[in-house]
Amino acid sequence: MPVRFPRGTAFHSARLAAPGPAYGIKQQRSESVRRSRTIRASVVGVGDTIQSVERAAAILRLLASGPRQLGVAELARALGLPKGTLHGILRTLVHVGFVEQDDATGKYRLGATLLHLGSSYLDVNELRTRSINWADALAGRSRESAWIGTLHEGHVLVIHHVFRPDDSMQTLQVGTYLPIHASALGKVLLAYDPYGESIAPPLQPHTKRTLTDPARLEAELAQVRARGWAAEMEELTEGEVAIAAPIRDARGLAVGAIGIRGAVERLAPGGDLHMDFVSYVRDAARAITRDLAR
Repeated sequence: MPVRFPRGTAFHSARLAAPGPAYGIKQQRSESVRRSRTIRASVVGVGDTIQSVERAAAILRLLASGPRQLGVAELARALGLPKGTLHGILRTLVHVGFVEQDDATGKYRLGATLLHLGSSYLDVNELRTRSINWADALAGRSRESAWIGTLHEGHVLVIHHVFRPDDSMQTLQVGTYLPIHASALGKVLLAYDPYGESIAPPLQPHTKRTLTDPARLEAELAQVRARGWAAEMEELTEGEVAIAAPIRDARGLAVGAIGIRGAVERLAPGGDLHMDFVSYVRDAARAITRDLAR
């Protein structure tokens, strides 16, 4: 199976995080008022700190803790800042990607760049630690190799790999990169990417079945979201089939994917996926998700 090893080391940790949950205005009105008063107090009397940075941080905290989108007037009232000052800070935050402005409403929300930086809510090492036992059980139940992957620099980084439980010669794939568009793990991660990023063409073919048309890939990702799992039918390696499902954290965000890979004659006899294997994969994904939520 053609895979690419990252330079310098066989394994790289990656962090994935997002700020706290966003709430509806009506349900969390009192909580938002309390938070805005706390944040406003932190803006006043900044002492030896840099005032513009303090104010920018207050804006980000308010966007993270209050309603999903806020207008300039709402932010100005909550923070006690002049609209002109607020506009200048927001323009800078938009420029660096920490904040985004809705073209239709003019309101602001946290940007994808800030979400990527995050506060290390869940890192790869924790995900791997929480997933190992379930991956072992999946390999034993399915009698196929089990894989866990996360998004990393536009590829799937394999963070755990359990051998197929037989006597065949196998190679450990931990630390390798898989193409995101040609693997079941990658399709799941793309479909449930909380930042909504799309893969840039050209999409490199690995077999004659690889999806290289972005429109066809987007259509398949829509199917993945609708059914809750992804399949890869000889798209990465001829004669091999893979199935994957998303692993979610306590916020419901997909932080990884787990799946199995095996010969087409075992997983898809006659060209149709054996749905028992799909159930095994989804059961494992749900089990890890429950564990992460504790």
